[in-house]
Amino acid sequence: MNLESDKPAQHDEARRYFLKQSSLLTALALVPGPVVQAASAQFDETVAAAFEKVPLKLEVNGKKYKLKVEPRTTLLDLLRENLNLNGTKKGCDYGQCGACTVHVDGQRVNSCLSFAVMHDGKKVTTIEGLADADKLHPMQAAFVKHDGFQCGYCTPGQIMSAVACVREGHADSEGEIREYMSGNICRCGAYTNIVAAIQEVKNGGQKV
Repeated sequence: MNLESDKPAQHDEARRYFLKQSSLLTALALVPGPVVQAASAQFDETVAAAFEKVPLKLEVNGKKYKLKVEPRTTLLDLLRENLNLNGTKKGCDYGQCGACTVHVDGQRVNSCLSFAVMHDGKKVTTIEGLADADKLHPMQAAFVKHDGFQCGYCTPGQIMSAVACVREGHADSEGEIREYMSGNICRCGAYTNIVAAIQEVKNGGQKV
C-alpha cells in the first residue's frame, strides 16, 4: 500500500466533511428563531401524545376490561404486563416467530406487531382462554398426546395458530398445514408432531 498516495484522498474526504458541516451550521443560523421554536414545540407535542394514555375497552378470554394505555403499547405488552396473561410469549418481537399469536375476533394476530388501541371493543382470546376450566381444548390435548412440543416456549403460539388453521379450513393435507403454520417457528424442530396433532383434531371433527 502506498501511504503517500492515500494522503490526498484522506485530505479531500476531510475537507468535504468540513464543508458539509459548515454549510449545515450556516443554514441553521439563518433560520428565524420563532421557526425553530415552533418546530421544537411541535416535536415535543408529538412525543407527549405518544405517552398520553387513552381509554380502551377489551374483552379478553370472556372477561371485560376498561383500561387506559399509551398509544404505543402493543397488544402483547398489554396482555403480559397489564393483565398478567404471560402464556402469550414474546419471542422475536418482530412478527417473525409466531410465539405471540392470539385470536382477535376469531382471527389469529401477531400481538407483538399490533397496537392495543387498534382493538378497542374487540374480543381477544389467549392460550389461557382455550381450555374449559380443567378440561383441555382438543388442540391442547392433541399436542400433549403427540408430543407437539419440547422446550414449550413456542407452544402457546403454535396452538393458537393450529386452532385458527383448522377453523380457516387450511388443514386438509399435511402440505397445507405446513404452509399455513409456516409463520410459527419451533426451534426444537417438533414440526412432524405438530402436524400430527392438527391432523387428529381436523380428522376427528372436533369443534375448535
